Amino acid sequence: MPALADILETDRPVEHHTPWRRAVVTPKVWNLAVEQLAAGRWSLLGLWGEPDRVHMALLGEAREIGVISLDCRGGRYPSVGQQHPPALRLERAAADLFGLAPQGLPDTRRWLDHGQWSVLHPLAARSGGPAAPSSYRFLAAEGESLHQIAVGPVHAGIIEPGHFRFTASGETVVRLEERLGYVHKGIEGLMAGAPIEQAARLAGRTCGDSTVAYSLAFARAVEAALGLTPPPRAVWLRALMAELERLANHLGDIGAICNDAAFALMHAHCGVLRERVLRAADAAFGHRLMRDRVVPGGVAIDLNEAGTSAIRSLVAEIRQRFPHLVELYDNTASLQDRTVASGRLSVELARQYAAGGYVGRASGRDFDARRTPGYAPYGELAFDVPVLQEGDVNARVWIRVREVEQTLSLVEQILGRLPAGPIRVDIARADNGADGPREGMALVEGFRGDILVWLRIGEDGLIERCHLRDPSWFQWPLLEAAIEGNIVADFPLCNKSFNCSYSGHDL
Repeated sequence: MPALADILETDRPVEHHTPWRRAVVTPKVWNLAVEQLAAGRWSLLGLWGEPDRVHMALLGEAREIGVISLDCRGGRYPSVGQQHPPALRLERAAADLFGLAPQGLPDTRRWLDHGQWSVLHPLAARSGGPAAPSSYRFLAAEGESLHQIAVGPVHAGIIEPGHFRFTASGETVVRLEERLGYVHKGIEGLMAGAPIEQAARLAGRTCGDSTVAYSLAFARAVEAALGLTPPPRAVWLRALMAELERLANHLGDIGAICNDAAFALMHAHCGVLRERVLRAADAAFGHRLMRDRVVPGGVAIDLNEAGTSAIRSLVAEIRQRFPHLVELYDNTASLQDRTVASGRLSVELARQYAAGGYVGRASGRDFDARRTPGYAPYGELAFDVPVLQEGDVNARVWIRVREVEQTLSLVEQILGRLPAGPIRVDIARADNGADGPREGMALVEGFRGDILVWLRIGEDGLIERCHLRDPSWFQWPLLEAAIEGNIVADFPLCNKSFNCSYSGHDL
């Protein structure tokens, strides 16, 4: 079987696509790649469309990365999801946005388009009139004494909208089917034709709790396309912000999972620590979520002595208080009774869906974009990537616990080795427009997992096309599998242990 690198070299390579190669392939080679995915030799990193073309980002057996593209004659192409289920929702989304028709797709229901848009296929070369509203056909389940429970899209809490349709036998869940897309914002459409600075702000607003990670991924993609290298101090400050974001979210998640198991004490204590992180981020970088602080070319704000002191005090406080919370979690039998063996995700499914973050690592998938493919400055930092095999709620909690510990170490290392110097280079000095459009791509490790950004910058310096892929695209379907066989009352617990993003998925 050919390696991914061989395909990228032998077909029609695309110039000015960095840091990884992209090639335009024939339908035969496209189908060959689908076979490699279906056999488990390669992993799907992303699938997205353009008018009359579809792209697929792949991770090969040797963990090499590449993009293959297929021209869609008549708007049609061979379905990937027909043989590789992780592509199903991505293909449905591309069909909604671009009108591309994957041939053989097992599920042709609309995904992002709920029949409420003013146009049909808004990103196609020629958009049409609005689609007629129609009822969504949930999949049928057969058996005796089955009943359905509809939850959402509006929930009894301050969370985003999503619909969950349970089929249950008594209290046992037989099937869960999700319907998402309620917070589609048209991010990719808004980016088309936007200046880089405006597009960067849009990227940072794709998903609020991952604004640093999205901004970093977008900035790295722009820099790759333009051939820019940010100053060393900016690179290290970016990592510091990313680790603070990871720390705040993991602390919040640990407490929220315990709260869904009716253990509010952990929720309160973790909430206090999360708030400490947000206040330290505000003191250091002028914004609690550090939004718009990572920009193409570097960072928008430097770290002064007061900010450094605030972060050091934060690390000291968490190091003192967090171990007691971990001990409390581990020694509370009623809590363990809820988390151990609940919502189990198999190693095989995690590998098939290339699940990132704590979802994948709790089910044996050893992947972290900070190491593979890796990016600065993590190659100069010492850290472990925790991996467990059990795949239950408890394992996803423990992955977060261990990542909190690793993040504290990373923050200390970054502060101790932070280089001096400028924090930003001017992207306007990159004069590459004469060479034609330039494409860039980046893979960044957010707290949920790997975030992919692919973009094209035109000769005029504006964004021609940008695609952002949240890790939740490959995690939401796994939640459906993990909840089967559990009781309905354990769904909030399982759901929170996944903590998939609505906004990042819906775009």
